This record gives sequence, structure tokens and C-alpha cells, in this order.
Amino acid sequence: MKRRTLLAAGGGAALIAGAGWFVGRPDPVTGLLPGAANAQAADGALPEVMEMVLGNPDAAVEVIEYASYTCPHCATFHADQFQQIKANYIDTDKIRFVYREVYFDRPGLWASMIARSQNNADFFFSFTGMLYEQQRAWLAGGDPVVIVDQLRRLAKVAGLDDAALDAALSDGPKAEALYTWFQENAAADGINSTPSFVIDGRLYSNMAYPEFAEILDARIG
Repeated sequence: MKRRTLLAAGGGAALIAGAGWFVGRPDPVTGLLPGAANAQAADGALPEVMEMVLGNPDAAVEVIEYASYTCPHCATFHADQFQQIKANYIDTDKIRFVYREVYFDRPGLWASMIARSQNNADFFFSFTGMLYEQQRAWLAGGDPVVIVDQLRRLAKVAGLDDAALDAALSDGPKAEALYTWFQENAAADGINSTPSFVIDGRLYSNMAYPEFAEILDARIG
């Protein structure tokens, strides 16, 4: 099955500038909201990106998933294989499971900024589940304004208010930090499509659950 490929390296600036579609329409030149935070903090530093982890943090076997919130194959994985992996390997503390976002487009980055706005793994994974379960609904039509409205609707169901959403979706330094983090991870692990998985340092493409189980069982021993 054909998978989506990553944005070219030069797409980062356009993707980050797209963060302006949050609480109003952006400047047509810069792409940023009037009064929005600059794409870099005053001291030149970017905020740290929290690693989102499920399962046993000290497990001998590590699985890193690279996925995009706008990728239909990733949504299918989370509805199917992930549920079995979670029940049999994550919830039983057999593996350390790390989720890392890949950004194909602005909506994927917007969704990530909301998911990560609380710097809390429980909220992150709960909202991630909602994003995949309702992916078709919030992406329907492709209109950026409608997509942001749908993301805000989902976030309010998850417990965020307008003030929290406005802060999350206009955070320029966070947007740049996330995109830089994504680029560094993708380069280090050789990621060029989603979903992809790094199991104990070895890269795998998407696969059926029995194949995952066979690899994990062999690593766990």
C-alpha cells in the first residue's frame, strides 16, 4: 500500500508560517497572526519538546512510532494494530513505546500543538486517540478555517477552554521547536513515510499485528 512521503526540507518555513491560522486570519506575507509570538524566543532558544512515552520507561525493548495525524494509514494502524500492541505489550510493561509526530502539512502541526499544549502524556495520548478516531471529520473539506474550528471543537471536548487553545495555537516558538525536532528525528532514523517504526534501533515499515508480535517477542526473549 502506498504511503505518504515527507515534506521536502524546504517546506519547514511554510509549515511553521501556517501556524497563523489559529485564532484569526494571518498576515498574507508573514503567515503570522497580528501580535502572535515570534517564531523564536527572545534569547534565541527554542522550548524543549517532551518525549511522549507509554508503557515501562525502563523496558529493555523500545518501539518508536513515527506517524502523522493527517495520515489515513496511521489512523488505521491506531484503530487496529496499536490496540493489540497496547493490550499485549504496552499495558503489560513489556516495552517502552514512544510516539513521534511527522508533519506533512499545517493541520498535522496544529493538531500536534494542541495535543502537546499541556505537556502531559495522559492528555497527549487521549487527544491523539480522538484525532485518529475522528480524522475524517476534522479534515473534511480541507478548508484551513474549518479544520481549525474542528480541532478546537475536539479540544474542548477533551477539556481545554478558548484561552488555552488560543495560547497553544499562537505559540510560534513551540511550532518552530516541533518542526526542528521532527526534522532531526526523521534524519537520524531515516524516516521518509508514515507510519514507520524503529524497534531497538532498526527501522520497519507498517506491518500486520502478527509480524509486530513476532518481532517484539524475539526482542523480549
